Amino acid sequence: MLHSRFLEHLQQRFTDFFSDAISVHNYFPVYGGDINQVFMLETGKGNFLIKINASLFGLDMFEKEARGLITLADKGCIKVPRPLFDGKFHQQIFLVMEYIEKGNPVDNFWNDFGERLACLHHQTGVRHGLGYPNYIGKLVQPNFEHDKWPDFYTNERILPLAVKALSKGLLEAEQMTEIEKLSAKFSEIYPEEKPSLLHGDLWSGNFMVASSGLAVVFDPAIYYGNREMDIAMSLLFGGFDKKFYESYQYHFPMQQGWEQRVELCQLYPLLVHLILFGGHYHQQVMDIIKKYK
Repeated sequence: MLHSRFLEHLQQRFTDFFSDAISVHNYFPVYGGDINQVFMLETGKGNFLIKINASLFGLDMFEKEARGLITLADKGCIKVPRPLFDGKFHQQIFLVMEYIEKGNPVDNFWNDFGERLACLHHQTGVRHGLGYPNYIGKLVQPNFEHDKWPDFYTNERILPLAVKALSKGLLEAEQMTEIEKLSAKFSEIYPEEKPSLLHGDLWSGNFMVASSGLAVVFDPAIYYGNREMDIAMSLLFGGFDKKFYESYQYHFPMQQGWEQRVELCQLYPLLVHLILFGGHYHQQVMDIIKKYK
């Protein structure tokens, strides 16, 4: 439940945002995530979505999420929920954003989705990374910029997580050594390409079908990097419809041999899951290390 004083605080924030007296009439829980509490707010200005967290692992988490959503929205390629404002009330942080009604997919949903991701990936940067760190799940995601993708993937993705896993007893010292040896081979494995703007956490749980019948993506972990990362992430937990990949390939063909690099790109999200959830993710991580040994 939302405390009455918190609701009063939200009403004031809405009033400040719209420069008009706004009341929160009601609220309803929205289910699906495992990190935050989520509610739909009914207000005099319409419905909005609020995400709430006890801020145990990052006071700036929602600020970074909002910046990511705004970056994606400003590119005009894929629909995202527009953030209104974020803040802190007592021991809770929150983010208020546009509420998007669910709908049924149009006939060319997957073709359209693939084309829109290709559009996003055509938005390129000068260097791999981002001007600030953000979050992937509960973990801080460092984004120091690098000229070359292998350097970025090694130093901002794989090795920091491997060190964290080692410190938590989720990897052994010799396994850490194997990961370091694999990272040293990245420059031989990945072809050069301009860094693309990535969603960063593109799996089936982070998109929905809007009332328009088209895709909406959310919960981004954006950065500029190798676009194979978004494709590999989308394939990790069952994959999207084949029409999505066919459409993407038509609008922005992948570099030769990308299929052989999918699991290497999946090493990063699997290390994230190993740290957050442990269990069988250890075996998946080590299977990939052995495959590219």
